Formats: sequence, structure tokens, C-alpha cells
Amino acid sequence: MPAPLSLSRRRRIVALFALSAACAAAPAAEHAAVPTPAASAASAAPAAATADVRGPRDPMDLLRERLARKLGAARAPDAANPNVLRVTSKASLATAAAERDADPAALAPTPPRRAVHAHAAEPAHAAHWDYGGNGGPQSWGRMKPEFSKCSTGTRQSPIDIRDGIRVELDPVQFDYKPSAFRVVDNGHTVQVNVAAGNSIEVMGRRYELVQFHFHRPSEERIDGKQFDMVVHLVHKDLEGRLAVVAVLLERGSAQAVVQSVWNNLPLEKGDEVAARSPLNLNELLPTERRYFTYMGSLTTPPCSEGVLWMVMKQPVSVSAEQIGIFARLYPMNARPIQSAAGRLIKESN
Repeated sequence: MPAPLSLSRRRRIVALFALSAACAAAPAAEHAAVPTPAASAASAAPAAATADVRGPRDPMDLLRERLARKLGAARAPDAANPNVLRVTSKASLATAAAERDADPAALAPTPPRRAVHAHAAEPAHAAHWDYGGNGGPQSWGRMKPEFSKCSTGTRQSPIDIRDGIRVELDPVQFDYKPSAFRVVDNGHTVQVNVAAGNSIEVMGRRYELVQFHFHRPSEERIDGKQFDMVVHLVHKDLEGRLAVVAVLLERGSAQAVVQSVWNNLPLEKGDEVAARSPLNLNELLPTERRYFTYMGSLTTPPCSEGVLWMVMKQPVSVSAEQIGIFARLYPMNARPIQSAAGRLIKESN
């Protein structure tokens, strides 16, 4: 006969029965799995066998197990304390197990979330000047404040040279010598950067050659006539003032200097090719050195004014093939004619 229960144990049993009754009455208990009589009977047999092996069971353990079955609880498999129960829905346990078995990715650790940052909209690229479309000459003056002269200037180039005053102009003194050079396709034309040591002297002022480049067709016109191409030789003095010599090019025989430049054309825009042989720019000049002169501007942005222009009256010939090579790169890169606006134009007798 088992020993009589102490007063404290009897109080604990009464409290557990009261808790069991409250749980059975709770709404959540209505959804808990309720074992059928058959299932209860089936489970009673192993329980009895276990009781026989283990000996008399503690009434508190029996009460805990009954309460667990009532609430649908399962013993935590990894709990250090055997009396710890984890209450959960049996259906939820079955569903979770099935999802783990079906999806191996569920076993992998969940990667940490990365913070999502709001990126400000990038500013639109500034418009790039060109010879047509939205970036054409009609828009240059509005693209940047420093381009304003392209639309507001009163001494702009190129012009249609006509009605010049014939005077005894001092000849342009060309001091050109064979020099190293580099060819670059700058996206607007083919430009040739020449080594130092080439210069001109005109009207008592000396200007160093900086670079020369090409336009097709010619930007300048003579009494309304436009030529196949033109080369602009850009010079600068010690005070930063610019002087440009324009050599008009027309279809004829091949030109040696032009061919040397074409032989060193870069394969990509922006690349610069250093030529292995020097260039003698005297071979690019016409034999007759008479010229027109007037004050104008750069013919490309920023269209700066105060540029001394000298346009050689005699054109130089280039072959159709040489014109065609440049035309494949730049079919048209000439600024439209600007108003002469009453400027004085002088020409050699």
C-alpha cells in the first residue's frame, strides 16, 4: 500500500487538477487534438507495461502526462530537464516537418538582410556639342555659360569673305621646320599636335604653332564659294592671343602632309598616335602666300572672340581618296557662316 501523501503534495495535486480543468474549459482546448477511446486504449497498454518495468509512478508525473495529453503538449527532445514540456499544435508540428523534408534550403542558415538604401537620381549628362541634332550650332550658346559667345558674340567666325580692302599687307613669316607630331581623333575632328619650335610672325608679333585640324567642307567661303576642306593652323603668343592660318583644300592631286596624318590615324576616338617620322608643314602651305585677314573667333565652343584670322587666297590640292578618308570619319563638321557685321576685311594685293 503506497505511503500517505504529505499536505504540501496534496495541495500541489489539487492546484494541478484545477489548472487542468481551466485548460479544458478554455477555447483553445476545443481545437486541441482529442485522442479517441481506441487510441487511448492503445496507448494505455504501453503505458501500463512501462509502469510495470519502472515500478510505481509518482502521482505528480502521472498528472503531468495527463495534462500534457490534454493540451497537446510534446516533451522537448533537447531539454535538460525531463519535466519541461513544449506546448504546440500537433498539426503544426506535422506541417513543419513535412516542409523541412521537402525543401533542403530550409536547413541552410538564413542570410542576413542587407539594408536597402535609397539612391538619389543621378544628374543627366550635360549636352555634348556637335554639328547636328540637339547639340548642333544653334544650341551651342545655351549649353554652358562659357559657350554664351556662340550665340551673343558680334565677331564670330567663319564668315563669307567678300568686299575686302586691297592693301599692301606684310607677308606672314612662316618659321616651320620638320617636327615630331601626334595625331588624335578628338570626337569633332582629326587634330595634329606638333612639337614646339614652329611659329609665324605677322604684324610685328610672334605666335607659336600649337596644333592644326581639319573641317569638311571648308568653313570659310570666298565670295560665296565653299571648298572641299580646310585646315586650320592654330598659333598662340606669349600673352595667350590666338592667330589662325586657314589653308583651303580642293580636289586634285594627293597632298603629302595630309597623307602622313592619315597614315597615323588612331583606331579609337580619344586615342593619340605618335608618328615615327617628322612632319614638314612647309609642304602644306600654298606657293602663293597672299591672304585675307580679319578679326573673328574660334569656330567651335566656347567661340572666344579676339582671334586674328589669316585665310590663304590660294587653295592647296588634296586627292579624292584623301577627302574620302576624312569624310568616313566626319562627313560634315563645319560651323555655318556667321554675320560679318560690318567688320573690316583686308586682303593682299
